Amino acid sequence: MSSADPSVLIRNLKEADSPVGLLQATRALATACHPEAAVHLVEVLGFNNPGAAVAAVEGLVALGTAAVEPLLTNIDGYNYGARAWAVRALSGIGDPRGLAVLEEALAEDIGPSVRRAAARGLGQLRLESLPQEERSAIWQRCLTGLLAGAADPEWVVRYAVVVSLEQLLPHPLAAEQHVRGLAQLEGLAAPASEDTLVVRLRARLALDNLSG
Repeated sequence: MSSADPSVLIRNLKEADSPVGLLQATRALATACHPEAAVHLVEVLGFNNPGAAVAAVEGLVALGTAAVEPLLTNIDGYNYGARAWAVRALSGIGDPRGLAVLEEALAEDIGPSVRRAAARGLGQLRLESLPQEERSAIWQRCLTGLLAGAADPEWVVRYAVVVSLEQLLPHPLAAEQHVRGLAQLEGLAAPASEDTLVVRLRARLALDNLSG
């Protein structure tokens, strides 16, 4: 955490009057890693400044759980760009409170990069502090979302699904769910059902790692 006064950094962000100024102010606020910054970094996601948005996402991920409520509360459903960046931030944080947003993004978002981020997020939720029963329910929801995402028309999304299935399947899923996950990886590793070589190779690697 930076020793800089967050109120000064927030004021600098609000007073930025150029794209470069906004980028610099966002980076400074993100680097401060102060909880007060979260809601203001979320606001930056809605600006038409990709560089500043990247910096804001990095800052939100660094804040971790402190950024989840500001993200969920302030996601702009009418601003596609802001929502896309928010999905990336929630995926990077890995808090289970973002599960519903990730599920919806993988199933419905129009942007392949957003669906890819959502697929990766479903494989890296941090559930250690939850009761076993709740963890099991979340793992099942993640598996259901990933199995559906395996049919995505974009290979980058299917690749992300493979990576997340490899992360998810070692968890104590029900036997039927485990079999379904392995069967999906087998399908993604087969030329008859997957036409992108890099996806097939990654799926085969996942299967080898899971059987090792």
